[in-house]
Amino acid sequence: MNKQVVIALTCLIAGGALLGVSTNMAKYAGTVGLTPLAFVFWSITGAALLLLALAVFRRQLPPITKPSIEYYLVAALVSVAGSNLIFFSAIPQVGASFVALVITLPPLLTYVGALLLKMERFDPIRALGVLAALAGAAVLAANKLNTPNASAFWILVALCGPVLLAIGNLYRTLRWPAGASPSALAPGMLVAASLQLGVFSLLPNFSLALPSQDPLALTVSIALIGLQAFIFAAQFQLLFVLQKAGGPVLLSLLGSTAAVFAVPIAIFLQGEPPPEGLALGALLIALGVAFVTWGGLKKPQ
Repeated sequence: MNKQVVIALTCLIAGGALLGVSTNMAKYAGTVGLTPLAFVFWSITGAALLLLALAVFRRQLPPITKPSIEYYLVAALVSVAGSNLIFFSAIPQVGASFVALVITLPPLLTYVGALLLKMERFDPIRALGVLAALAGAAVLAANKLNTPNASAFWILVALCGPVLLAIGNLYRTLRWPAGASPSALAPGMLVAASLQLGVFSLLPNFSLALPSQDPLALTVSIALIGLQAFIFAAQFQLLFVLQKAGGPVLLSLLGSTAAVFAVPIAIFLQGEPPPEGLALGALLIALGVAFVTWGGLKKPQ
């Protein structure tokens, strides 16, 4: 096993673990009065400052050119601001375990997008994987719709998140600025995401305010934001290293890895009931991810 493969697999496991913890923290943040927008904005802003400080220390500042600015803005919208706001908003409505499972879908959507963009050739094994995983997602969604007080709107919103992540996986590969390092691009993307979320807060009924009426809730909120900022900083730093070392399809397996950590945490530590259809849905998604990955490993390198 060569060094690049070891780096890619290490980043995949570590990044997946951080994403799994992050998913559950979003649910807990809601219990202390933090709105999804406020939690995402302040955490992303903190992570951006941390990675900027690291970039200054390494003397690898984000490049400021027309292509790189476009890259930051588009990558931030689909990979950070849009997708995280969707997931963090949906978690209180549909549960962290359900969101963790739908985050396993980007590998399959990434492969479909790669086919449409002619970045990949059609492979029957991978196509079977896509169908299996989409069937798994359909099982989970159908069972979720049949639960009491289920919100079809929030289930559909949650299912939009993987689409944005898949778009981001493909975009970052296609438009990676020439000569730029992962350490330079990650803070640039997070700064752009922070600005986008700040603009979003100007809309009616959206606010970045913290729960200041209760001193204990405020203290807990600040602690959660600080911890989430460190998680985001490490998560997105690993994301860019993994993108460079493993490519978009391997990168998109982060969601599947995250589910291994997120679902047990949600069920055993947060007391969530297992999603209806968990066994069948998770099995179909796992088979889908395995087929997509296997098909990729069989391709000539």
